[in-house]
Amino acid sequence: MVFPALIFVFGAFCLQQLPVLPDPLWVLVFVPLLLICIGAARVNQYASSSLNRPALVLLSFFLGFFWAAAMAAFRLGDALPAAWENKPIQIVGVVASVSELHERGERFRFDVEEVLTEAAVVPRHISLSYYQPRVAGDISTYQGKNAAKFRAGERWQFIVRLKRPHGVQNPYGFDFEAWALSENIRATGSIKAKAGNKKLQDFVWRPGYMVEHVREMVRQRITRVLAGKPYSGIEQALVMGDDSAIDANDWQLFLRTGTSHLMSISGLHITMLSGLVFALVSFVWRRVPALTMRLPARKAAVAAGMLAALVYALVAGFSVPTQRTLYMLVILGLALWSGRQLVIAQVLALALVVVVLIDPFAVISPGFWLSFGAVAMLGYALGARIGQLHWLRIWLHTQWAVTIGMVPLLLIMFNQVSIVSPLANAIAIPLISFVVTPLALLGSFLPLDIALMLSYQVLDFCMHLLEWFNRLPVAVWQQQAPPLWTLLPAVIGVLWLLLPRGVPVRWLGLFGFLPMLLIAPPRPDAGDMKVTVLDVGQGLSVVVQTAAHTLLYDAGGKFSEQADAGSRIVLPYLRAAGVSKLDGFVVSHNDTDHSGGMPAILAQMPVAWLLSSLPGSAALHSDVHHIRCFAGQRWRWDKVDFQVLHPQSGSDADTLTDNDRSCVVKITSASGSVLLTGDIEKQVESALVGQQWPSSGHVSLKSDVMIAPHHGSKTSSSKEFIAAVQPGLTIFTVGYLNRFRHPRPEVVKRYQDAQSRILRSDYDGAVTLDFVAGDPSRDSGVTVKAAGWRKQGRRYWHDVY
Repeated sequence: MVFPALIFVFGAFCLQQLPVLPDPLWVLVFVPLLLICIGAARVNQYASSSLNRPALVLLSFFLGFFWAAAMAAFRLGDALPAAWENKPIQIVGVVASVSELHERGERFRFDVEEVLTEAAVVPRHISLSYYQPRVAGDISTYQGKNAAKFRAGERWQFIVRLKRPHGVQNPYGFDFEAWALSENIRATGSIKAKAGNKKLQDFVWRPGYMVEHVREMVRQRITRVLAGKPYSGIEQALVMGDDSAIDANDWQLFLRTGTSHLMSISGLHITMLSGLVFALVSFVWRRVPALTMRLPARKAAVAAGMLAALVYALVAGFSVPTQRTLYMLVILGLALWSGRQLVIAQVLALALVVVVLIDPFAVISPGFWLSFGAVAMLGYALGARIGQLHWLRIWLHTQWAVTIGMVPLLLIMFNQVSIVSPLANAIAIPLISFVVTPLALLGSFLPLDIALMLSYQVLDFCMHLLEWFNRLPVAVWQQQAPPLWTLLPAVIGVLWLLLPRGVPVRWLGLFGFLPMLLIAPPRPDAGDMKVTVLDVGQGLSVVVQTAAHTLLYDAGGKFSEQADAGSRIVLPYLRAAGVSKLDGFVVSHNDTDHSGGMPAILAQMPVAWLLSSLPGSAALHSDVHHIRCFAGQRWRWDKVDFQVLHPQSGSDADTLTDNDRSCVVKITSASGSVLLTGDIEKQVESALVGQQWPSSGHVSLKSDVMIAPHHGSKTSSSKEFIAAVQPGLTIFTVGYLNRFRHPRPEVVKRYQDAQSRILRSDYDGAVTLDFVAGDPSRDSGVTVKAAGWRKQGRRYWHDVY
C-alpha cells in the first residue's frame, strides 16, 4: 500500500512539472493502458506476484498523473479572458474569506454569482482589493483602524477591474501564479471605490461562509483584547491560521531560528487539542453506565477527538499541514473503530493519497513536502527501536531526527538552515504548543480575557528568547541553491545517519551532503560577465557578476509596509546564486521603485560600498561607505570595465529632478557591453549624446544591451539617443498592466525601427544575459545569450505572451 501511494503522488508531481498540459487525446491512450494494468494486476494476483508489482506501479502512476491533469484542465478552464483585463465589470457575489487588512485597505476572496456586464466572462473565484480613498491630513493606516469594510458571508454588487493571475518570475523566486492556481484564485483585481457599490444581503447561510464568519469573530476578539500589542498577529496565526498580520521582522526571526513552522496551525497543535478532547470524553463517558452500554468509551472518545480536530482544522483555514494531521487522525480513528492495526507508514501513505486526491496542486507547495517529510523522518527514526527508552533520550533523538532529516529539503527550497533550530525549538515547541496556544484558544472562544493576556505574556517571553538565539554569530547556515539531483544522495545520507546506534560507520552518511554543500552555480570566466535583470514588477534591479565580484544596480520597489523587492526578490536570488556579499551597490536615484528595497539589502547583506545620487540624509545613515556618483568614476573587476557617465559632478547635479539625477553606468567586457540608464529623460539623453564623441574624451554610448530609460516612458528614449546607443537588445522593466502604461507603444516602435530586439520583464520575467567571448559566428568575436525566465522555467499555468 505504501509504495503504490508514493507512485501515485509521484505521478501527480510529474504532471506539475510540464510546460503545457497533455492533449485530451492522450486519454484515449490512458484508458486502454488503465484497463491493461487492472487486468494484469487481477491475473497476476493468481499467477506470479513478481509481475503484479510493475502493473500496480504503472496503474498508480497513470492514475496520479491523469487525475492531476484532469483537475488542472478543469481549474484552468475557469479563466478571465485577456480581452476583459483591466475593464470595468459589474458583478454580484459573496465575500468568501476574512479580509486581510493592509495599510491602504483590505483584500479578500470573492465568489462570483452573477456577471451583470453584458458579454463579460468572469471566473467563479477571484481575489479583490479595496483601497480606502485618501483623506487630506489623515496619516493613520487602514490596518491600524481595524475596520474591515467587507465581512465574510456578505453579498455585494461591485464594479471591478480584473487581471489574470500574474506574478513576477525570477530564478529561485516565489511563483505567485502557482500559488493562485493551488488556491483556486483565477483572477485578481480591485473594487472601484466611487462606483456605487452596494450590499445586497447581510449574510448568506452556507457552511463555508459560516466557518469564515466564526474566523472573523475570533480575529475581532483577539484584536480587541490585544489592541496595541506587537505580537497580536502571532496570536491570531496560532488560533486561526491567518499569518497576514505578522510583522516582516518577526518572520525573519522565525526563519533564522527555525521556528516558522510553529506560526502555522501545525500537526502538534491539532493533535494536542484532539488528545485533550479524547481524554475528557473518555473520562466522562466511563462514569456514565448508560453511555458505556450504548457505545464503548474508547470509540466515543475517538469520535469526539476526530470531531474536535475537524472543527479546529476548519477554523484554522485548512492548510496542507492541517489537512495532513486531520487525515492521519481520521485514519487512525477509523482503524480503532474497525479494530484494525496500522503502522505509521500506512497511515502516512493513506493521508498522502487523500491530500493529493482532494488537492493535486498540494505537491507544488513546500509545506506539503516539509510536513509529510518531518513525520516520515520521525517514523523512520523511532519506528525501528526495540525496548522502552527514557523520555529524555526519545526527546533528544526526535530533535536530532527532525533537524538532520529536514536539512536537504530546507537547502533545496530555502537555501538556508537554522543552526540554532534544535535549541530554539526545544524551548519554543513546549511553550507555544502547550501553553501559548491552549490559552489563546481558551481566550478566543470563551469570554476569558485573562487567558489571552496570559498567553501573550508567555509568547512575549518566548520571543525574547528567540531574539537572543538570533543574535548568536552562528545562528544560520546560508548557501547557494544546490542542484536538484543532489537531493538524492543527501536523503540517502540522512537515512544512513538515522540508523540504530549499533550500525557501524554511520558517520559515512555525512558524505551524502557533500554534493549539496559544495556544488555552486558557475561564475563567469575572467573577461566575461553575467547580467541578470530581475523581474521586480514596476521597478528595476540588475545583478552583474564577473569572475570574482558582484555589483547590484538598484533594488526594486517597496510594495507595502511589510514587503519590498529587496527582501522578497533580490536577496533570495543573491543567496541562491551563491553571493554572500556585494562588492558594490549602485542606487541610481531616490524613486521608490528603484530604492525601495535598499534598506533590506543594506540590513541583510554585507556591502563594500554604496554609490548613489541620493542626498546624504537619504542614505538611511547606514554604516556602509556612501559615495555620490558622478561622471568619470571608473573601476575594473576581473578584466571588466565599469564607468559612470552621469550625473556631472558639482552643484549642478543637485538642481536636477530625481529622474535626471540617475546614475548612468556603462559596463564593458571583452564579450560585450550593457548600458544601465535608470530613469533619465530626454534632456539628459541629449547631453549624453553630445558628450559621447571621441574628441570630448568620453567613451562611446554604443552598447550591445540597454535597459530602456524610465521603463519606456514617453519622456525618454529619444531617436537620437537610440541611434547613439545602437542596442542590439533593449529590455523594458515594467509591471504587468501597470497604471503608467509603460512601455509606451510609440517608444517600443522607435526601438523596433532601430532593429533592436525587445524583451519585457512583464512578458519575459527575469532576463539573464551571458556575455561570453569567442563566438566565431560574429566578426567581433562576442556574443550575448539572452533568455527570459518565463520561457526557461515555464509551467502549464503560466501565460504565454
